[in-house]
This record gives sequence, structure tokens and C-alpha cells, in this order.
Amino acid sequence: MLWPSSNETEVEARHPRRHLIFFIVSIALLMASVDQMIVATALSPIQRELHTGVQWGGWVITVYALGQVLIMPIAGKISDMYGRRRIFLLAAVIFTVASLLCGLSVNIYMIVAMRAVQAIGGGAFIPAATGLVSDHYGAGRDRAIGMFSSIFPIGGVIGPALGGIIVTFTSWRWIFLVNVPIGVVLIVLGVIFFPKNVPGERQRFDLIGIIALGAAIIGGMLGITYLGAAGSNLLSPFFLVPELVAVLALAFFVRHSRRAPSAFIPAELLLGGGFGSMNALNFLFGAAMLGLSALLPLYAQERFGIPVLGAGTLLTARATGMILIAAIATFMLRRTGYRIPMFIGFGAIALGLGLIALVPPHVPVYGWLAIGACVTGLGMGLSLPASNNASLHLRPLDVAAVSGLRGMFRQAGGIAAVSVATAIAARGSSPGAALGDIFLAFAAILVLSMPLILRVPEHRGSW
Repeated sequence: MLWPSSNETEVEARHPRRHLIFFIVSIALLMASVDQMIVATALSPIQRELHTGVQWGGWVITVYALGQVLIMPIAGKISDMYGRRRIFLLAAVIFTVASLLCGLSVNIYMIVAMRAVQAIGGGAFIPAATGLVSDHYGAGRDRAIGMFSSIFPIGGVIGPALGGIIVTFTSWRWIFLVNVPIGVVLIVLGVIFFPKNVPGERQRFDLIGIIALGAAIIGGMLGITYLGAAGSNLLSPFFLVPELVAVLALAFFVRHSRRAPSAFIPAELLLGGGFGSMNALNFLFGAAMLGLSALLPLYAQERFGIPVLGAGTLLTARATGMILIAAIATFMLRRTGYRIPMFIGFGAIALGLGLIALVPPHVPVYGWLAIGACVTGLGMGLSLPASNNASLHLRPLDVAAVSGLRGMFRQAGGIAAVSVATAIAARGSSPGAALGDIFLAFAAILVLSMPLILRVPEHRGSW
């Protein structure tokens, strides 16, 4: 991998366009964040118009996460090989075209397929953007990258409200079509203002590793999705065969990662040098932030009958909590280190999920849910900058690759959470009540996982 020397980094850090570069990549991250939250708001209308059940409607969310799981580590590696600028602009083109086709979808299969393509663009944004910013901020890159934590919740504020307005007054199709003009502007700005960077060393492309990981995730999702269908059972071959494929593919992937010279994800980035604990924590964080939280509007609609617009603004309450604390947590990180904000943040997320699941009688339901959502947001905003930088600090010279790996585990957590939750909800007599039980169970899992934070390498100061 080609990485700038210290002198080159300092020169790039003084580049007059570095703040403009940050602004442009922030637009891309904001667009991807809005898209993820806005789709969660419109899930019920999509299901109704396309005549599909909750277990297949959930694929509109999970297939986007699946595509990001596979593309993030690839984008991190190829952005080092071919240049951040080139990969970022390619991602913007793919995302924009796929958004247009999502808006024109005529059935659930087309929209799921186009969401998978859209995920390729959305997933490539994060590692390419992280590399672009890191290359131009030198010693201040920890704070610049930490500020990404404030961008995603802004999308959480805009997305649910915008999605609720669009679905209420027009059609769910416009939640995708709104990306098209933004994407065009983003491409033009990137072409004009991104400096050209020198591509790195070319490496062998690990197609075998990518296929194995994809088979493991898709197999697991197919089996879990089947359990959501009426009349399904654990002994059915429609469940057992996909799950067996998933287990075998995962075992092969781990073995392959240990032996292949140019593995898709090297073994040392899976388990070595503190990565094992961080990967597990990022998986759980993704399950909470990208998975269960995405189902909050559906929970509010199914259990309490809250209208689409009101249910969507619960994600706005969560994002507001993130915005309130994320920027402060980023600038305090050099004093607090990584472990303290992660401990407090995970505890707050668990508390918020508990509040959402346990609504007392005779209280305003919407207000109570909004408070719970805001508490989860505060926890996410506090722990997100710490977990972002803790992963990157382990391998500061491989910032794009590590960023892609971190995103992969978070998206995998989101996939698992949505797949399991929608399958359980579809089998229950009351999907809303089932989702509440899932929120409560996951809050307990978060609390039990907190000792893993003690294994996170501690650090104070820049890296």
C-alpha cells in the first residue's frame, strides 16, 4: 500500500482545499445516511404497494447492509490501490444511478436488486472518504475523522422527517429519486475539486474470499427469512440447508483468510492485535444503530398505531441525541481516551432500548418513545467517535482498509438484527409486541458485552 511519508502528510495537511474536501465527502456521507433512515420510515408503504410481507420488506433494508458488508473492505483496499478520488467518484455514479432505478421499481424483487447495487456506491463512500480526509489532515486527522460521527446523525434528523413528509404527501418512490440531483452535484464537485492522488501498489484480487463471505451472509439471511413465513419450522430443509451453507462458508472464509497471501480480509485484522474485541463491539454497535433502530418506526406503527410521519420522527429524536453529544465527544477524545465514552455510551444505548420496550401505562406513548430514542442517540453519539478512532489507531497506516473493515462488521450487525427481528415479528401474533421483546433482549446483550471494552487498546492524544 502506498501511504504518504510524514513530510508529504504535513504538506497535504496544509493543502488549501482540505476543508472543501471534507465538505464534499460530508455531502456523500450525509446522502448515504439519509437514504438509510428514510427507507426505514417508508418500509410499511413499500410493503403495501408492492404487496409483500414484513419478512421480505425487511430485505429492502438488509440487502443494502449486505452490499455494504461486502463492498466496504473491498473499497478500502482498492482505494489504496487505485486512488481515493477515482473510487469515490465511481461510488457516487453507482449510488445515483441505482437511486433512480429504485424509484422506478415495479415489484419487491426489482427494488431489492437495485438496493443491492445502491449499496455498492453507499458502501464505497465511507472508506474512500476516510482516506481522502486522512490524507489531507495530518496530525489532526483523528478529529476530522471523528467529526464524521456528527454527519451520520444529521442524516438521521433529515431522513425520517423528509421520509414522513414524502410518504404522506407524495409517494415512497421519491425517497430514492431525491438522491439523483444531489448525486449529480456531488460528482461535479468531486471532479472539479478533488486533487489527483498517486495510485498504490496493485495486489491480487481475492475473489474467493469475497464469494465465501457473501455465501455465509446470504445463506444465514435466507434461512432466517424463511422462519418468518407461515408454517415454517426449524427442521425444514428450507432453513437447514441455507444455514449449513452459511456455517461451512464462514468456516472456509476464516481458514482462507489465514492462509491466502492477499486475503480479502487478512486474519490479523479479524482477530489479532485488539481487532477481535473491536470487531465484536462494532458488530453489536451496528446491530443497535443500523439494525434495531431502523425498525423503530415499524415498531411504533405496529404496536401503538402511530402514523407514518410521527413514527419517522422518532428516528429524528434519536439523531438529535447523537448530534448533541458527538461533536463534544470527538473533541474530548484526546482527554477521555476510548474506553470511558464506550462504557457510558453502550450503557446509555441499553437504557434507551429498555425505555422503548417498556412503555408504562397511562403515559403519552409518543413522548415516552421519543425520550427512549433520544437516550439511545446520546449513547451512540458518545461511543461512536471512540469506536471509530480505536479501530483506526490499531493500524494507522491502513486507515482506508480498517475503515472498510469496521463498517463491514457494523453492517453485518445491522443485517443480523433486522433479519432476526423481522423473522420473529412475522411469526408472532403481534409483530409490535415481538419487536418490543427483541429491543429488551438486545439491551441485555449490550450490557453483558461491556467487559469486551476492557480489551480495547487505550489511547489519549492524537495518532
